[in-house]
Amino acid sequence: MERILFGDNQFFGVNHMSEEKARAQAMQFKDVPSIMRVLDYAYDSGIKVFMATTYDRVGEIAEVVAAHPERYPDFEFYPCMPYAHKYANSVGEVGILETIRRFAPGGLVETLIKGAFSAATQDIYKLMEMLVDSEMKRFAKVKTPVVFVQNVVTDLLLGLKLYDVFPAFDEHIRKRYGAEAGFITMNLPLLVDVLEKGGLKNPIVCANINKIGFRMSGGVDAYRDLLASRRCRAIAMSVFASGAIPPREAIEWVCGLEGLHSIVFGASSPSNIRQTKELIERCWGAEPARAGSRSQNPCSQAVSSPAPPTAPGRARLPRAAVMAAGRPAMSSTTSARPASWSFRAKGNWCSSTCSPKRDARGTMMGCLPCWRHTRVEPAPAWVITTEAARTFSQTWPKER
Repeated sequence: MERILFGDNQFFGVNHMSEEKARAQAMQFKDVPSIMRVLDYAYDSGIKVFMATTYDRVGEIAEVVAAHPERYPDFEFYPCMPYAHKYANSVGEVGILETIRRFAPGGLVETLIKGAFSAATQDIYKLMEMLVDSEMKRFAKVKTPVVFVQNVVTDLLLGLKLYDVFPAFDEHIRKRYGAEAGFITMNLPLLVDVLEKGGLKNPIVCANINKIGFRMSGGVDAYRDLLASRRCRAIAMSVFASGAIPPREAIEWVCGLEGLHSIVFGASSPSNIRQTKELIERCWGAEPARAGSRSQNPCSQAVSSPAPPTAPGRARLPRAAVMAAGRPAMSSTTSARPASWSFRAKGNWCSSTCSPKRDARGTMMGCLPCWRHTRVEPAPAWVITTEAARTFSQTWPKER
């Protein structure tokens, strides 16, 4: 399995932090040629794997790749299924029968009979196989060495305790398509335990893994311990937490995790693809981080800035030093800040995981991901971003 994979959220307007950015990306990639331009650059940069949800346009992308084998000799797809919105939209547009005809792996009558029999006997395994075959139909002419179950299904099966479906999916994928099964989840520790009990050793799993614990059920420490145990081949997604973590800081942290196998990221421009790939290669070096090697992370040595003091009682950076560095002085909106807050030499913000944001005039607008706000003198009032407003009241101490 490749170590650097290219994702597809940007191609169909998914951004978990900004609806405005998601809409802009959906408009940017409204047709297949615009998507292929980005995929071409990623491929030419050395990223050979496209981890793609099975939405409508991915079939057209697969056709383009299959039609030009000399251009894409090493191009691989990692299908992620199902894309539930596709079926709902199709039923609304053309009706149930036409939807079955459109997506059925075989003929309409055959599919109806097989589906009715599976429903009558409550054979969920046959239904699973039929749905998988319908999704895989569009990838018949391209390479698909790994096939993933989307987290919406994986976590639903975990919640319903239908654990036997996981080994059944693995067996069907291996026998029918000669591929390995992969599972996307928001609860990595629980999933790996369940897969091991089902007989799946060293499974391929994909989960959010990032410095701030964004969408990581179980917490950062549980993920770190699991990765260090090397019980699975883990792929990290959402390493930037949808933009909440600066790229260099995010990549440096995730590449320092012992036992991480691969990283998948999405980008909508050649410059972002190039910079992210270079950061990963610089931080990871020739091999992923191994036991006891976290301090030897080449990215940490090359690009990281000195860590701010975080222990209670440690002295903060003097105000004079902040002004000497050419940055504006800050006045706190509170009379007594928590002991963990400290000025940073890099950004002079409130904690070690935050990044400063400024408007066009240079006014400090807020920090991510904690969303606590201070103001820059002589600003007359707090300045708060629209996206932060949703969570501001939940994170700010009530007494303030």
